[in-house]
Amino acid sequence: MRYVPTQVASELTGLSTDKLREWTSRRALIPADVRPQKKGSPAKFTWQTILVLRIAVLLRERFHLELQAHRTSFINLRSDLRKRSFITLWGHRVAVTPDQWMIVDEEAPIAQDDALLIRLDPHLRVLRTGFALPDVTAGRGQLDLFSLPNLQRADCSKAPGKAAEFSRRRSA
Repeated sequence: MRYVPTQVASELTGLSTDKLREWTSRRALIPADVRPQKKGSPAKFTWQTILVLRIAVLLRERFHLELQAHRTSFINLRSDLRKRSFITLWGHRVAVTPDQWMIVDEEAPIAQDDALLIRLDPHLRVLRTGFALPDVTAGRGQLDLFSLPNLQRADCSKAPGKAAEFSRRRSA
């Protein structure tokens, strides 16, 4: 399982580190996957938790919902996400109803009851980059053998001079 520290989680969610700490620790709205070991050490987050946090940010900023009332729904959504692979979520939405939150396929008929539908693909694109996860939409089901962000980091760490030469070559 891949984890990202608080600083990266803050960038991926769009929350300030103080707001992220408030939501995950103080208010325990959506708890971190790995709590800080000691004062000053960062908490750690999985892609599932980051996705739930991104949905919470969307609900708060665009729909002005009070998040504390949906704390149980956030926990259930994260639990449901842990049972699914990242790849299977492409083309899905989260249906927010007064009673429950469900992950539904984009082709699924719209429910008769009132529901707020949240497309997951924009959030998955951000997570794909931040966690170096596979993109099914580009490869039509073909998984990456080597993750591009990890390969670029490895190249830069092995030969710092080579990275500068590569960037000069690309700009020419």
